[in-house]
Amino acid sequence: MSTDFDVLVVGAGIQGAGAAEALAKAGYRVVILEQLGIATATSSRSSKLIHGGLRYLESGQFQLVYECLRERRWLLENKPQLVRMVPFYIPVYQHSKRPAWMVRLGLMLYALLSGVTSGYSRFRAVRKRDWENLSGLNCEDLVAVYRYYDAQTDDAALTRNVVESAMMEGAQLICPGSLVGAEVTQTGVRVDYVADGQLNTLRTRALVNCSGPWVANTNARCTPAAPLPPIDLVAGTHIQLPLSLGEKIFYVEAEDGRAVFVMPWLGETLVGTTERSYYGDPLDVQPTMEEESYLLRTVQRYFPQTRALQVHDISDSFAGLRVLPQMDKSPFARPRETLICCDSEKLPRILAVAGGKLTSYRATARKIVRKLRPTLEADDGGGGDPVARCATSSLSEKERNL
Repeated sequence: MSTDFDVLVVGAGIQGAGAAEALAKAGYRVVILEQLGIATATSSRSSKLIHGGLRYLESGQFQLVYECLRERRWLLENKPQLVRMVPFYIPVYQHSKRPAWMVRLGLMLYALLSGVTSGYSRFRAVRKRDWENLSGLNCEDLVAVYRYYDAQTDDAALTRNVVESAMMEGAQLICPGSLVGAEVTQTGVRVDYVADGQLNTLRTRALVNCSGPWVANTNARCTPAAPLPPIDLVAGTHIQLPLSLGEKIFYVEAEDGRAVFVMPWLGETLVGTTERSYYGDPLDVQPTMEEESYLLRTVQRYFPQTRALQVHDISDSFAGLRVLPQMDKSPFARPRETLICCDSEKLPRILAVAGGKLTSYRATARKIVRKLRPTLEADDGGGGDPVARCATSSLSEKERNL
């Protein structure tokens, strides 16, 4: 039995976009099924940063930080129109949870993991006489200020760019389209979906579930389902304030010790993020008044010029959902590595991708390609197009490993 595609990717957020791009570049016939629109959910509601995740060093996630910093370097070199380096400033006060020596140690390790190959890998302490040039930062009880560099992006624009790249490589997009069900057969995967008000069927050799906060729901519609472990949805809110603090990004502590970014965005100031468990429909996630007040208090603590603002002065706010492993730890302390679960370890047909970072979408995509390659290159791989397999086989080993 022939198949319509080699791989169906469910979801056109950054993880689905990256998977589709990598698979299409490897020579496979790819189709993306997206229910709402490209980057409509989490991938347009992030902190807009391409970074290693300095705070993940606190929980010992060194491999994740190293991976993200490596990907940051690639994105800066290959997508300079979308990703740019920006100075970050960490103020340390007498009341700070993290003392100056701890911040300095973290920045030293961060620089080491990034590979000290350019000035952007270095950090320094800002001289006291220069503190007055830090966008009006509150200097009362200020002990030290450290500057380092990370990158900023437009998350939605980056996701659209990756989808466009996948389509240039031959991937197709069905949008809007919703998965009804998927069933593994002896020769591939039969997929039923709704598009344009019609129930349709296609046959593919494998399905990759990159549906973000809908990953468990999508997985439940697959037979067999991938062995996805228990997960939580964690909401994160950002607020946008109608004033500019310049082109610097500040990395500050909230009243409870959480790390919060204060950054330039669209000529104004973006502040985020929060973390709270979420149990509702992902479509309905919204910022709460409590979260908005918490973020406003945080920025007012550090920038006196914002203290006249009230919650009703917030020019915009949005909430996105993270997918994290279910455990007793607070969301802040949970691991952020991407989970990739397969219905079969030997020749997988159904993959469920949970979590993942905006920065490391290409690394996740490489892992997906490696997991699917045995299935897609098998002699009896569902009757897939031999031209696609030949195209893949003709790639150099370096290209096949992306």
